[in-house]
Amino acid sequence: MNIVIIGSGIAGVTLAEEVRKTCPSATVTVLTHETHGYYSRPLLSHGFSRADIEEKIVLRSFDALVDSGIAVIAGAEAVAIERTLRQVRYQLDGTESAQAYDRLVLAVGSDPLVPGPFRPHRPLFRVLNSLDDLLALRRLRTTVLDDARTPNWAIIGGGLIGCELSSDLAKAGDRVTLFHALPRLMERQLEDEDSVRLAAVLQASGVELRLHTAVQGFVVDRGRARVLGATGPDPADYDGIIVACGFSPRTNLARDAGLRVNRGICVGSDLATEDPAIYALGDVAEFDDGRIYAYVMPIRSQALWLAKHLAELGDGHWTPPTFHPKAKVHGFTSIHPYRW
Repeated sequence: MNIVIIGSGIAGVTLAEEVRKTCPSATVTVLTHETHGYYSRPLLSHGFSRADIEEKIVLRSFDALVDSGIAVIAGAEAVAIERTLRQVRYQLDGTESAQAYDRLVLAVGSDPLVPGPFRPHRPLFRVLNSLDDLLALRRLRTTVLDDARTPNWAIIGGGLIGCELSSDLAKAGDRVTLFHALPRLMERQLEDEDSVRLAAVLQASGVELRLHTAVQGFVVDRGRARVLGATGPDPADYDGIIVACGFSPRTNLARDAGLRVNRGICVGSDLATEDPAIYALGDVAEFDDGRIYAYVMPIRSQALWLAKHLAELGDGHWTPPTFHPKAKVHGFTSIHPYRW
C-alpha cells in the first residue's frame, strides 16, 4: 500500500512513524512545504525567552525520517488532488510533479486567522504560525537590540496564543501592549475569575493590557506602522505588530478536489472524507458534531488510531481522549478547569 501524507507537523509525522511500525510493508511518503524538519509548533510562542530555541524546537530532522524508511519530499507545495488518477500534483523548485497514492492523508494544518479588515494591510503586521515566522521575528528583535533599544510590540488578540506570546516577550525583557476586543482574556477557555488572575499576572510581568479595544486595522503614520483604533491611530511606536486572532484550517486543497468542507475538512469517526481513499487528520479535520481538535493530545491520538486503522488492526471509530491543555503563560496557573 502506498500512503501519502501531506503535512509534516505532529499529525503527519506521528502517523508516518506509526505506520512504519504497524504496516512495515507500506510505502510512506511525507509531502511538505517545510524545510526545517519536524518541529514543535507549541514551542513557537515560547521562542523569545529561550536562547536555544532553534535547536530545541526541531524534534526530528527530515534526514532522520528518511533513515527510518519514510520518504520525504520537502519544500514542496501540493497544488491539486486528482482523485480519479489517485495522485497529488505538487510544485518543487519551479517544477510540477505528481505523486501517486493508494491512501492519501491530509494533515495540512492551519493558517493564522486574519480578520477581514486587517487583510488589506498585510505588509504592516506579522503572524506566528511557523518556524520561519519565529525566525523572522527573532531577526527583527535582534536588529532592535543591536540598536541599543528595548523592542516594543503590539499583540492583537487576547486568546491562547496572544497571551502566551505576550507573556514570553515580556519575560524576554521586551515592552508589550496586548489589544483585545472583549472585556476579558481567553474568554473561550477560562472562567471569569481565572481571566482576572491571568490579566493580573500579565500586567505584573510588564504587559500593558488594552481590553475592550477593537482594532480596526493598521496604517502607516510618519513612516511607522501603527495600530488603528476607533478614534484613530495609536500614537505608540511599535517595532512590530503581531496578529494572534486564532487559526483557520487549510481547506483549499480539499475543496478544490470536490471534498466536503465546512470550517475544516469534513470527516467521519473513521477520519475518512467522503472519498474512502482520502483521510484528514489534526487541526484541519472537522467531525460531524462540528468539533475540531487543535491540541497535541487528541491530534496524536488521531494519528496513532489512524495508523492502526490503515493496517486494519483497529475498529472503525476514533474516540476523543480526555485531555486537559493549559495556557503556557509564565507564572499563571488556573484555578478552574479550562473549557475546550
